[in-house]
Amino acid sequence: MFSHSFPQSVSDFHAVSEFSVKGPDEPINVLLGADATLPCQLSPEQSAAHMHIRWYRDQLSPAVLVYQNGQERGGQQMLEYRGRTELVGDSIHKGSVALLIQHVRASDNGQYQCRFEDGHISQEAIVELHAIGLGSAPHVHMMGPEDGGIRVLCSSGGWFPKPRVQWSNMAGVKLPTLSESQTQDGDGLFYVEASLVVTDSSLGNVTCSIQNPFSGQEKVSAIFLPEPFFPRTSPWKAALAGTLPVLGLLLIGISYTGWREHQAKEREVKKTKKESHERDQMRNEKEMALTAKGKSGQQGKSEVHGKAGDTGSISHEIFHQNNSDPERKENFREGTQDLSLSNKQEDCNLITLTQEGFSFWRHFWEVDIEDIDEWTLGIYEEPIENNKYLQKKKYRVLEKKGCEYRALTYCLQDISLEKSLPIEKCPRKIVIFLDYEDGDISFYNMTDGTHIFSFTQASFSGSVHPYFKLKSMEMSSSAQC
Repeated sequence: MFSHSFPQSVSDFHAVSEFSVKGPDEPINVLLGADATLPCQLSPEQSAAHMHIRWYRDQLSPAVLVYQNGQERGGQQMLEYRGRTELVGDSIHKGSVALLIQHVRASDNGQYQCRFEDGHISQEAIVELHAIGLGSAPHVHMMGPEDGGIRVLCSSGGWFPKPRVQWSNMAGVKLPTLSESQTQDGDGLFYVEASLVVTDSSLGNVTCSIQNPFSGQEKVSAIFLPEPFFPRTSPWKAALAGTLPVLGLLLIGISYTGWREHQAKEREVKKTKKESHERDQMRNEKEMALTAKGKSGQQGKSEVHGKAGDTGSISHEIFHQNNSDPERKENFREGTQDLSLSNKQEDCNLITLTQEGFSFWRHFWEVDIEDIDEWTLGIYEEPIENNKYLQKKKYRVLEKKGCEYRALTYCLQDISLEKSLPIEKCPRKIVIFLDYEDGDISFYNMTDGTHIFSFTQASFSGSVHPYFKLKSMEMSSSAQC
């Protein structure tokens, strides 16, 4: 609480001591959109009805509210406060002139000064208002491979003032943020994005926490990072890690031996030439190994987000091998494909690919299924021309009907695998991981970070397509969607 006195003459010092102005010692914290009451009180308690009262910000005029000659004066009021401010109740006769601000905005944040004038004497107090914006729950999702790990992005909007972002692991240990950006919209609210690269595949969950610095309130979201999603280490890297030091030692040993023998036995010229030839041979082998390293796989990815009304949303990542250039970065996109949610197709599938299906590499995609009572989610394999092993579409899916879940391998009306799944906590988001070469389709519950089910040793021979519909597989392919 701050109080200031401004006597106009020496004779006023006695009058000034007759009253002072008191405000709260701590800031007033108010959520955006709520009403704020800023207290201000004469001390000792006495009537202020005859006084000139002014609430203002940086300058006396225009003001937030002016009370003079028994009524409020709108002509001297700031435009942004018109119709939103008034003195609380009928306590002015007791010296209370609390200011009510309706529907607090971000621009209302800051200092207010409550000023009393009685003749030539004035006193005032400062009141601090903290406008608090609690944004949305953080949205955390995987962006793709980077620097030998997985890049994870956390985003949220609607915060005020600028929030604090913190990553942590399951044990609560803080993790360093790779990058962070914050922008303000037209209402002054902050949108924040923060990214993290996780290289330790054993971490399991990582948590993104966004905190309001005024109130300390925070919103937290976690993401489960299944170990198969992490980029594989190229076998050439492991081989070179052991081979190159050995080659180096051999070259040094041979060079050193050759030098000693050349100094000691100049007559053994033929032997020295032979050793020189061996050195050249070793050098060629080293260059061949380094060339082979350039052919090792580099990670690439593409991403697309889509929505289809209230049926959910989907995002897609592709992990593939880049054999063209060992220096290419993670933004390699050639040959990738896009996923989107679309209107109903012939087979009721809500997911479409802009190109042909998957026939190599590793892929994963996320599907939001919150508040959907019945759905089928997974992949189908489509036969390619002259394929004697696969003649009809083959589905490998998870199915939910009511509170029951099951895994199915399905081809037209023929179910070759059916397994009930004991899922206690209904997933809000499921991630599907496809490894075409290994023949693996795995489903993960991103709500609690658990593994749901895997179809293993699938041995694909056709093109694979994502599949998602809002019915169970009990319907025939000719039934209505």
